[in-house]
Amino acid sequence: MHLSVGSLVDAAALTGQFGFCFAALFLLLRLLPGKRPRWLHIPLKRMRSRELPDKWLKLAHLNRKQHAFLERQALLSGCGVTADPAWYMLGRRLMLLLLPALLLLALWANSQGLLAAGASAYCCGAFLLLIAAASFDMSWLRAVRKLRAHQITKEIYIISSQLLYLADSSLHIHAKLMRCVPFSRLLRSDLERLLAEWYHDPEEALRSFKRKVGTDEGMSFTETIDAIRQHESREYYELLRERIQDYKEKLELEKESRKESSSYVLFVLAGIPILYTFDVFIYPWVQEGQRLFDALG
Repeated sequence: MHLSVGSLVDAAALTGQFGFCFAALFLLLRLLPGKRPRWLHIPLKRMRSRELPDKWLKLAHLNRKQHAFLERQALLSGCGVTADPAWYMLGRRLMLLLLPALLLLALWANSQGLLAAGASAYCCGAFLLLIAAASFDMSWLRAVRKLRAHQITKEIYIISSQLLYLADSSLHIHAKLMRCVPFSRLLRSDLERLLAEWYHDPEEALRSFKRKVGTDEGMSFTETIDAIRQHESREYYELLRERIQDYKEKLELEKESRKESSSYVLFVLAGIPILYTFDVFIYPWVQEGQRLFDALG
């Protein structure tokens, strides 16, 4: 039995729905408050991810200085990925090479009757979806980075407000940051790691924290914390107040943008019943009128 275009589209749509539900569930679970990691005592050098050997990059015709490589490296950093981006680039290249071959193999197996039509349709739909995801990965990477940046901005705004509340306290900035850990969710593990490495080397700990956060707001927040650590002056808390105002304005702009996008979506959804009414009730009368005019002519 040969596959039809409709069955491939249905299979791809169903596979996409499963993928979307999995991604949404994963992102929701990431937002839940996590337990204190048990690996905070492990030295930093042991926790660094292993870099991909350059000879493997040469075999895959990849270069760390390529514009596409650097662009995806920045996007992965914004998505919270701290591993070597070369692993992602190598996996993407292998997917673009192997998945089309697997798709052709599935189509051939279906034409020979080696697979059931339903299994072949779902396999081909999954392969098409994965090929599209690997080919247009920049789009969904930007979407994930934007969602993560919004969540991080909200948490940094809350943490910064709590730090400003503790400005008049005689506590050290390390102790103040410890008071702010319960107000974090997405950044809790990174904050706990920062505080655990603080007395070993605070400058390196802040640099590592900034690299892991990977957003503009995270960088400005880390720079403000570093300035307070070095000087512990009231003037730098005024700088923190200005940063809090900037975070608040950005969150309000994003909120207005989401409201505008939601209004467009509701407008489109409201038009669906109108189109359905036209198709069911009005269009048949239009066809009858057209036939009548054709008969009179």
